[in-house]
Amino acid sequence: MPTPRSASSRPPRRRVDLNVDLGELEVEPVALYALATVVNLACGGHAGDASSMARAVDLALEAGVAIAAHPSYADRDGFGRRSGHSTGDAVRRDVEAQCAALDAIVEARGGRIVAVKPHGALYHDAADDLRLASMVVEAAHAALGPSFAVVGPAWGVLGEAASFDRLAYHREGFADRGYDAQGRLLPRGAPGALLTDPAAAAAQAIRLAESGQVETICVHGDTPCAVAVARAVRAALEEAEWLRPRA
Repeated sequence: MPTPRSASSRPPRRRVDLNVDLGELEVEPVALYALATVVNLACGGHAGDASSMARAVDLALEAGVAIAAHPSYADRDGFGRRSGHSTGDAVRRDVEAQCAALDAIVEARGGRIVAVKPHGALYHDAADDLRLASMVVEAAHAALGPSFAVVGPAWGVLGEAASFDRLAYHREGFADRGYDAQGRLLPRGAPGALLTDPAAAAAQAIRLAESGQVETICVHGDTPCAVAVARAVRAALEEAEWLRPRA
């Protein structure tokens, strides 16, 4: 994971968002919407349909939280976590359709989508493949217009693809996931890949914020004890004055 910089080399403090992946489960804790500053909503690829998207958007707007689209490979059976599940034009078509479906629901309620964060395998594949990253960004652009941020890892080429379209890129760290020595996420299922202890997740969130290498920190909505983890992470970030206030 990113490492803290020395006090002399640290840039002026830039506060971070707390983002939570939601709209993925039939039953999910409503409390997570109030704990986040941004919610990433599944929009039909790995999870979600018109009904679940409408419910999630309503909860987000009621909580006063920003909304991001969370598109993925069209892979419900694998929950969007199978690498290379789709290629070429299928990725572009699927991402555009997913973002457009969520955008229609958000717009109908007077809101707007502020960011796009690929899900699962698409997140990692796009970070490693500039052509795929460009397809994802272009597809989101076609669905959402010119004004949104792209969320992705601090490593890889997804940020480069965002810059091609003059879009802001928000580097992401994970409070509830383990990192390897190269700063990449440990594969799910590997020892230490998932942090479910709230105190450990909160401590990791502070380290990530202090590193100066991320603009947003994630807690997964399907992590066991997600509410306790998100509550501890939010409290730690607020106490240390790292959390960005809601707009």
